[in-house]
Parts: sequence; C-alpha cells; structure tokens
Amino acid sequence: MAITLEQAQSQLQAWLDASIAVSKKQSYRIGGRQLEYADAAEVTRMIDYWQNQVDRLASGTPRGITLRGITPL
Repeated sequence: MAITLEQAQSQLQAWLDASIAVSKKQSYRIGGRQLEYADAAEVTRMIDYWQNQVDRLASGTPRGITLRGITPL
C-alpha cells in the first residue's frame, strides 16, 4: 500500500500538534499511543520522518534507488 501525499500531510500535522501539546508538558494521544513530555525526542523524530515523506511525495521523487546507465559485463 502506497502512502499518499494527503496521508503524509495528515500524519505530519498530527505529530506537529503532538509537539505543541508535549512542549506545554501535556500528554497527547495519537491512535493508541499516549505521548508525554519525556517523549519529545520521539515526536521530533516522527516530525522529521513525516516531513521527509511529504517532501518526497510532493516532489514526485520515486521511492528507493534509481539506477541509470548500467553496462552489463
């Protein structure tokens, strides 16, 4: 299943919202996960991940490695 740009943007927004709540020393729930202030590093890691996904999908860059100009031996 491929993730769409809209899904990636939604995930990014959810983690940005979590970051705001966690920065105020509140807890935040995403699905079945409860995040606390101590989880700030996890929130930051997920924001970075989803931002990269949004950027990749928005630019149309294909997933994985793209090989060009291979000469067989």
